[in-house]
Amino acid sequence: MKQIKWLFFATAVLLLLSACGGGEEPETAVSDTTSDTVPNPPTPEPAATPTLAPPVVVVEGEGGGEEPVAAPEVVEEKIRPWPADKFGYGVQVHGNATVGDPVFTMDTVQNQLGLDWVKMQLQWWQVHPSPGADQWFFYDGVIDEAANHNLNLMVSVVGSPDWTRAAGNHIGPPDDYNEYANFLTELINRHPGKIDAIEVWNEQNLDREWQTPSGIIDPAEYVRFLEVAYNAIKAADPNIIVISGALSPTGPGDWVRWADDFEYMDQALAAGMLNYADCVGAHHNGYNVPPNVIVEDTNSLPESQTANFRGPFDNQYTNGQLNHLWTFKTTIDGYAQRVAAYDPNMKLCVTEFGWASSEGYDAPPEGFEFALDNTLDEQAQYIVQAYQQMHDSGDVWLAFLFNYDFGNKGSGPQDDPVPYSIIDINGAPRPAFGAVAAMEKPD
Repeated sequence: MKQIKWLFFATAVLLLLSACGGGEEPETAVSDTTSDTVPNPPTPEPAATPTLAPPVVVVEGEGGGEEPVAAPEVVEEKIRPWPADKFGYGVQVHGNATVGDPVFTMDTVQNQLGLDWVKMQLQWWQVHPSPGADQWFFYDGVIDEAANHNLNLMVSVVGSPDWTRAAGNHIGPPDDYNEYANFLTELINRHPGKIDAIEVWNEQNLDREWQTPSGIIDPAEYVRFLEVAYNAIKAADPNIIVISGALSPTGPGDWVRWADDFEYMDQALAAGMLNYADCVGAHHNGYNVPPNVIVEDTNSLPESQTANFRGPFDNQYTNGQLNHLWTFKTTIDGYAQRVAAYDPNMKLCVTEFGWASSEGYDAPPEGFEFALDNTLDEQAQYIVQAYQQMHDSGDVWLAFLFNYDFGNKGSGPQDDPVPYSIIDINGAPRPAFGAVAAMEKPD
């Protein structure tokens, strides 16, 4: 969810929200949609912390003496299918296996962070840039190593190849939705039992993610696309969790360049979206507001007097309506309430959340000035609090932090995902790394 500009906010806000350029667009949270497409030269990563050897158990030998015998190694198995009543703690990793070491990545997620889910984003066009091309090497290593470490894997599948679209670009679904279904089937059959959840597209309420021949953003059309994908996934592996594509939190839009996410959600639900999903995808970038604060209360925060980024404090309302996008709690609660009105048993899967901090860097990415307002300690505190808040709410099934390892796999501090990473540009853990590793993770 790269930072982009609003048409309707005050001039001060417009100056802050201009990372993408190319015309005026809505405020959104950060995404890795482009981050996995072109691999950067890998940065050497620090050696993994050695795990402790198995404890030694002393037993009586046959001759009456005592002999040291290593305790049998306990082999854990991945939980599959994932129970409906179990909360999943996840993190997004750099999904391109040609950047970094997938073995090290998964070992760290499993043995140091203590998480049970990982998310990767897979660009379909990179696997099949032409009908005959076959470039699975970009992703095979990450998928295989997640399975080797008994981690549950969620894959966000986006980016139609140019040859599937008359428009000749990969910004949107294929003209024939069955092409996408066929690719999902190929993915699942290539890695049987290794894919545990699939998110069907990403932020389809933005034209930079969802362009169709109709030229408009249409929730009912997305539901038809989701139906085709859902049926293909379930036919290939009924244990895979199907997650509807998470929306980008926005304000009112023109339904050509972007659509208000709450309005979009309302229309998608009315069109039957829940018939073709096991979980409803959601995103939120925390900006410079703690996770437990609602929009109406942002001005009561001490930060309201000192913040560099003014959006949550000076633009709480537009045309008399709350700008829910500024706060994690208001946005996630708004989604949960809408979904519960249709199905009280359906939960959210928060496939991307996080707080950016540029502490220790010269400057934040353009348009991400809120990263100046979050210290590294606040980043750590907010992330842990958000995990706990989602767990305790009962509204969320799976939660994926954005992100673990983009810090030393980006092009530097001005690369959008880098301030969100819980490791720095040199691969060293930031305070949030230790906080996630140490936090309690109840079911």
